Amino acid sequence: MRIFVDANILVSVLNKEYPLFSFSARVLSLAGKQGIHIYTSPVCLAIAFYFAEKKSGAILAKKKIGLLTEKIQVAVHSKEDIALIAANNKIEDFEDGLEYYAALHEKCHCIITDDTDDFYFSEIPVYKPEYFLLNHVWKN
Repeated sequence: MRIFVDANILVSVLNKEYPLFSFSARVLSLAGKQGIHIYTSPVCLAIAFYFAEKKSGAILAKKKIGLLTEKIQVAVHSKEDIALIAANNKIEDFEDGLEYYAALHEKCHCIITDDTDDFYFSEIPVYKPEYFLLNHVWKN
């Protein structure tokens, strides 16, 4: 299974933000296990770094991002993806569009986020981490 994780999942783990941290950390801990591949985008990493830097400082934030990217994959953006976002009238938030098309580009089966409403336009399933863990991982 290929999973795309939104920036808020990364931020909650890097900054240990409860109660989301407990579920987000479990999702990220699945990387490479049971045929699960976890992706995020450079935009999500930049957002996560920004909030980690505010809490922990630049040196520790860089170290945390480095450790994180040892375990998960980084999706790419293409010029075509940007054109698709611009042409998609359903997408109002460009950042969410970048994340969505990165997930599609990597053929992800779902998006994990704490803000499921942000992806109202998604044609692939969008789950909160706790829902995903209870209904997909543990049933397999």
